Order: sequence, then structure tokens, then C-alpha cells
Amino acid sequence: MTTQPIQADLLVVGATIITMNAGRHVLSDGALAIKGDRIVAVGKREALERTVSARETLDGRRFVITPGFVDGHIHITGDPLTRGFARGGPDDNWSEKLSRWVIPVFRGQTAQDERISAQFAALAMIRYGTTCFLEAGTILQLDAVVEGLAATGIRGRVGEWVQGRAFGPEDSAQASAAAIAILESEVARYPEDGSKLAAWPLLVGHSTNSDEVWRTAKALADENGLRVSAHMSPRATDPEWFLATYGRRPLEHLADIGVMGENVALTHLAQIDHSELDILAQSGAQAIHCPHAALQGGFGLSHIGLFPEMIDQGVNVMLGTDGLAADILSSARLMASLFRDARSDEDLFPASTILELATLNGAKGMGLEAEIGSLEAGKKADFVLHDTDRPEWGPIFDPVAQLALSASPSGVHSVWIDGVRVLEDGRATLIDEDKLLADCRQAGADLIARTGLPIRTTWPVL
Repeated sequence: MTTQPIQADLLVVGATIITMNAGRHVLSDGALAIKGDRIVAVGKREALERTVSARETLDGRRFVITPGFVDGHIHITGDPLTRGFARGGPDDNWSEKLSRWVIPVFRGQTAQDERISAQFAALAMIRYGTTCFLEAGTILQLDAVVEGLAATGIRGRVGEWVQGRAFGPEDSAQASAAAIAILESEVARYPEDGSKLAAWPLLVGHSTNSDEVWRTAKALADENGLRVSAHMSPRATDPEWFLATYGRRPLEHLADIGVMGENVALTHLAQIDHSELDILAQSGAQAIHCPHAALQGGFGLSHIGLFPEMIDQGVNVMLGTDGLAADILSSARLMASLFRDARSDEDLFPASTILELATLNGAKGMGLEAEIGSLEAGKKADFVLHDTDRPEWGPIFDPVAQLALSASPSGVHSVWIDGVRVLEDGRATLIDEDKLLADCRQAGADLIARTGLPIRTTWPVL
């Protein structure tokens, strides 16, 4: 009996493939076959060259192939346009920086600003191997953002800015109703229907939402197979507010009102205590760690952070860049280094864990582990070619350790998302990078000018 060959659009041959499958198999002289938006075969080159009939074959001998990385928390608007703008002065505390500097910049964006910003964020992610992201819930013009993202080819989940609690003389019921209307509208407009982009009920978090808004967001997630994500407890101000308002710490309160669960993902969590850690573990909720934001923001992780304990208790920890870092692999390295030093344990967070944090944990945290996170037949064709013809690679002895610990993020050569090559030889294939960069610079300058905020520099610029 003659076996029919596997039909494929693309066959990459000769590469070293870090599959991230259940056996954590690494294939030397491996091959990867793609048809449409799916992986149809993964294995040794010799076997796949016999069993796969491909329209195109690509020589992958100089590359290490991994699944695409997942960024679990990133502000794709505001930050990309103003990354070099100093927000606040030395006398401003964190709350003042937010109210007087950060929020005015975000609120001052036009729809076109946000479209450009989102594309620029997507370009940066793709260039460093990120193929899927979870946005932080601070988008003002969602339609423009989704339109812009679609042109880049990236996979992601996004949400409008939702603050459903009254501040000052505002009417509490009206504020909650307006927030709920946003949540219901965005989920209806961009459903989870198999598309690369969808809207989730994302909350700014902290102390900005009423219990009614939290319950509605959780109900929408439950009913539609979505996830809720929110910022929580980067600093002591969140626990202090919840204790003063409800007599309970943040996660204790969320558990009490019934909104903790596997489809809830909370970002930062630097200031949780052990009782909250138990709630996190028992509920199955996801934790999102943003190492660059934590260290640059002085969250105190080195002496109070409980992320190693979270992992020990079975909490799924995913990583986010928060818009501060350029790539998720650097975030994983930073997390590993931080806690190794803090716990005086050089074996904590080895190379294997670093790659799991950047791939499988992110996929699981987004509820997409059946689709992405590993290179296996049937999964989405989201993968990255890392160029090893670079001095930082040298002779390859252990590709997992060398990629996780020493390879430069700029070594990303090519990226496929949904079977489409979106990066080739370090350049985007679907968008005009040069025009986008020029547009971004102009939009950022115009945005800061509109806010009227002063431009502060470290040293005098003559």
C-alpha cells in the first residue's frame, strides 16, 4: 500500500527545532512543514523529505526554530509614541506621575495616533519574535487600533479603557453603566471567533472599577470563552486602598465577590501576601509578571516578590514587557537573574524555564495552549527563525541554553504568524517600516505638544 505524501505549502529543512512539545524534544537537522495556517508535520529532515510534498522548500541549516513568543502585558498605545518622554519630575510620587503625566499623554491621543502606535508596537514585537500578545486595556480608539494591527499580521487580544468607579462628584451608577456598555460593545464587535484579533473585557484594575463592573467582566468572559485581565498591586497603594475601603486585601476582595478564576489574569502582583498567594493558586488564576516595569519602578520584588512561590504552588506565570522592554526573552532573563540573586540560588529559573515562560506559559495564560506555544502538528504556524551565524552564538552545544541565556534578540531573522511570513531577514513584509517610523516620530512630537507638558532631559541638550 502506497502512503500518500503530506501536502504542504512550505517545508523548512535542516534547522535545529526547539519544539516545546510535552517531551521537550529538540530536533537537530529537523524539518517543519506548513500548510495554510497550520503545522502539518514536525520531525527529522530525512523523514519529512520522504513524506512531505511541499510547494516551497527553505534551507534552515543556519537557524534555530522556536514557537513564537507571547507577551502577556503590553501597552500598545501611548507608550510607543512617547517612550523617550520623561513622565514626571523627581518630586512627583507615583500617583502624581500617573495623574499629571501618564494619563494626560494617553488621553491626548487621536484615533490616528493610536493606529500608528499599535502598528509600531506590533512591529517591535515581531522583530523580536513575539507573535501573540495581550494588551493592557488602555486603548481609547479600539476600531482604529484593530484596523492598524490587522495590517501587521500579529495575533493579539485587546480592550478599551474601562474605569467603572466614580471619582469625586461623579455618579457611581452612571460610571459603572458606562464601563459596562464599553465591555459589552467591544466583545460584540470583535468576538472570539478564530480570528487573530479579538476584544476581551480588560480592566485598568487597581482601584478603578466597581464590584458591578468586575462581575460583568467576569460574566462576559465566562459566557464567551474570554479572559479578564487587570493591573493589581504593583505598589502598596492598592492593598492600602482595598483594606481601607473593604477591610480586605485586593485578591481577598476579588475572591469574596466571586470574580477570581482560571480565566482571570492579573498583572504585577508585587505586593501580595501569602494569603493572597493561596487565593491565586486555589482559584487557578493567571499571574503576569513584568520584570522591567517592576525593577525600573522600584516595586521591591527582590525582597517581597513571591513569583518563585507562585510557580511552586502551581500558578501559571506569564511574562509581559509592559511596553518598557523591547522583547519578551529579555524579560524572562531579567526575571531569572532577579530571583536567583534575591534567593541566592543560581539554579532557580534555568534556561528551560526561561523558554517556557516566553512560550507555553504565555499561551496557557491566554487560554490558547491548544493553538500556539509549541511546534506540533495541528497547531497554528506561529514560529521564529533565530539566526545562529552570529558571534554571540559561537559553536552550538546546547541550543536551549544558548538561546535562553546568551543569544541576542536582534538575531531574529524571520517570523511566521498563521502561516504568513511577516518578517524576512529582519524586515517586516506586510508594512512599510520606514514610513511607519517617520509617522510615529511625528505623531509622538505632536502628541506631547498638545499636552503642553514640558520635555525633561537628563542633561542639557544644546
